[in-house]
Amino acid sequence: MQIAIPCYFMRGGTSRGPFFLALDLPADVPTRDAVLLSVMGSPDRRQIDGLGGANPLTSKVGIVSASQTPGVDVNFLFAQLQPDKDTVDTTPNCGNMLAAVVPFAIERGLIAVQGETTTARVLTLNTDMQCDVTVQTAGGQVNYTGDARIDGVPGHAAPVTINFLDTAGSVCSSLLPTGHVRDHITVTGEGFDAFTLDVTCIDNGMPLVIFKATDVGRTGYEGVDQLNADDDLKRRIEALRLQISLRMGLGDVAKKNYPKMTMIAAPAAGGSISTRSFIPHVCHDAIGVLAAVTVGTACVLKGSVCDGVAVMSQGNNPTVSVEHPSGEFSVALGLDPKDSQRVTQAALLRTARLIMRGEVMVPARVWPGYNI
Repeated sequence: MQIAIPCYFMRGGTSRGPFFLALDLPADVPTRDAVLLSVMGSPDRRQIDGLGGANPLTSKVGIVSASQTPGVDVNFLFAQLQPDKDTVDTTPNCGNMLAAVVPFAIERGLIAVQGETTTARVLTLNTDMQCDVTVQTAGGQVNYTGDARIDGVPGHAAPVTINFLDTAGSVCSSLLPTGHVRDHITVTGEGFDAFTLDVTCIDNGMPLVIFKATDVGRTGYEGVDQLNADDDLKRRIEALRLQISLRMGLGDVAKKNYPKMTMIAAPAAGGSISTRSFIPHVCHDAIGVLAAVTVGTACVLKGSVCDGVAVMSQGNNPTVSVEHPSGEFSVALGLDPKDSQRVTQAALLRTARLIMRGEVMVPARVWPGYNI
């Protein structure tokens, strides 16, 4: 026997995965997580028995519900799974999957179309963060076809605009969780000699540890495959992650997907800064939405490791072009006119598409008492 669960399979930004109404999933967390693991086919490196795409970027799930919070239209719970692990992490946000939330909510009848465009306020339950998402809805339905293009996704699609309202300290206690814009740390571990470097620990939507590529003996322009095959570098980065997380107040993060590790270098293609993002052990083909927002924020902070590396425009509304392995990601920042070190707004452009709608099947044993 198998259980059929209503499911929409959607791409959001440079990620994709199944979306569910919260009411269609088990109410208790352990059973819900067991269902999601079965849906995705984890733990298995190939995820051959599920919908997962054998990569962290395609091992993501969106759970959406009508919101009871005043001024908020829908709630969004993001779940990060891993191909070869039995973990379901609902601690961090995912700005890419966020791009598909409002299209999904309209498709499922949670939000009414407003006109040529529809704007809805979304509360991400993972970090209690709110944002306004605008989608194209000419003709009374979600438009997925358009002229917008984002690096990391082939072709063109209708634009999805995301305006983050308050992202500082999304998971950590504050924007700068160590209390410093720059920290000096000596990293020790097995399989490599101890080394020292400066890092910026920052959370403006996603907890990041940012460090210069030259401080770990790399250029910062290496390809994704080269970095994923670089076991020595990955050992060093993981040792750094485990040690610096204690200063960030995150405790033991050995089994967690954050903080993300971001290696930087001077821009190579006319942007503001070049990045290589690890999530946390696999090098990202692009960069996450909220990671880009957080890197962009670090670029405007005097004294951060980005200071002197990033090439920045002037003014209270700078646009930071974050280069990544498959292109670039532009983040428009709004700075407080009275405090140029305080970011008041971050807006960006994504695209989304409905790929499949129907039912996903899971073995009945995974959801005991389903018919009760």
